[in-house]
Amino acid sequence: MNKTLLAIDIGSSQVTAVIARNNLDYKINILGTGSFRSEGINKGVISNIEVASKCIKEAVSIAKKNTSEPIESTVVSISGVYTKGIRSSGSVNIPNGLITENEINQVLQMALYNATIIPEYEVVHVVPIFFKIDDSADVENPLNMNGSRLEVSVYVVTAKKTALTNIKSALKIAGISVNNFVLDGYASAISVLDEQQKKFGATVINMGSTTTEFVCYKGASLIYDGVIPVGSNHITNDLSVMLHTPPIAAEKIKTEYGDLLKPNEELANKKVRTPRIGDEKNSSEVSLEHVQTIIHARVEEVLTLVKNDLKKSGIHENLGTGIVITGGMSKLGGMKELATLVFDNLPVKISNPVNIKNGYMSFEDQKMATIVGLLFYSLETNRNFELDSNKNLIKKRKIEEVVQKPQEEDFSQVVENTKERAPIQQKEHKTRMEEKKDESGRLPTLTKDDKSKGVSKFWNAITEWF
Repeated sequence: MNKTLLAIDIGSSQVTAVIARNNLDYKINILGTGSFRSEGINKGVISNIEVASKCIKEAVSIAKKNTSEPIESTVVSISGVYTKGIRSSGSVNIPNGLITENEINQVLQMALYNATIIPEYEVVHVVPIFFKIDDSADVENPLNMNGSRLEVSVYVVTAKKTALTNIKSALKIAGISVNNFVLDGYASAISVLDEQQKKFGATVINMGSTTTEFVCYKGASLIYDGVIPVGSNHITNDLSVMLHTPPIAAEKIKTEYGDLLKPNEELANKKVRTPRIGDEKNSSEVSLEHVQTIIHARVEEVLTLVKNDLKKSGIHENLGTGIVITGGMSKLGGMKELATLVFDNLPVKISNPVNIKNGYMSFEDQKMATIVGLLFYSLETNRNFELDSNKNLIKKRKIEEVVQKPQEEDFSQVVENTKERAPIQQKEHKTRMEEKKDESGRLPTLTKDDKSKGVSKFWNAITEWF
């Protein structure tokens, strides 16, 4: 079923809303976009429902101005700040020997049943890490394979019930109901990783305004997620405190002079003039080297915290193709070089999400990683099996299931009508030919122009039929 989707990324700096659906070529068609500055949201958590609701409503209203399509499904991102990930496994017998979607759903539900979930938490994703059939080697997709027993190892993402309830409440006030939640970091990974990176493994670090979320992929599956409650806004705060300058001035300094590479001697001695807190009429000068030292210290701290978390989890030794960094903070110059040093010379790549071409908004920006991932999560035709936040099976959808064929029935009727009309049209054609015969009883010879006109008329007739 080709449904119209509303995707909402509730970020700490801005709320982004996109309305989309699959077109007849099975590609994502953007119908409208909108964004609005976030308020009432701190580190991905709703801190003021009324204020946050207004921001969400504004973003969605802007997106709806570009389309009249009714919204049929809504997917919303959630922060990793209030989530926990756990491992689990399950197994089921295959009575008929053939593995269908029903057996895959059963084994995932069994793995979820076996998982130890804290009562205050609710399931958001149940992602299979690997399947096994009769103690065989790992199987990526068991559908239509034969066996007597199916096993699965899964990664379960859970989120605090209160946090999800607050998001639902904010959306309800804005007149929106939620169909699905998707982990922010998971969505980012879907949008920036290519097939090889997903298969052989990679860690995606999404460096946002108030949080740094990271997820690990291996074998095209999510195997770990984590979050550091520090983002680019902390750099602004550091500059404001250390330079005794207002936050607005600190943000401007970060944007204009933010660089993690050591400046040359000429730049190091360059002075930056900054206003003073409480005395904006007067200003002071600070060296560019001092500014960059403050920024460097904070970013290095964040990357080191991510590295330590991965080491503690045991994931660090199995990062596959390396580190992929996205999000607004990844735009800082020298980010790749610093991350390479922190992660012991592992391959590091700064990535934009896949750019979905449209006439409203450019997605080729690190800040757009989550919203693009939400679209792919919901509309991609070749998704892997998993249980969504409603505990329903997301399956590898066939193209005919994704895209409606509204003209199929009408086409068959057209064919029937054409068959009925054919004898009448043949008779009319014969009569016209008789009228066109000259005195000798022959049809007139067609000139080049006549032939061209005839082809045109023939084509018009065909298009009228079909």
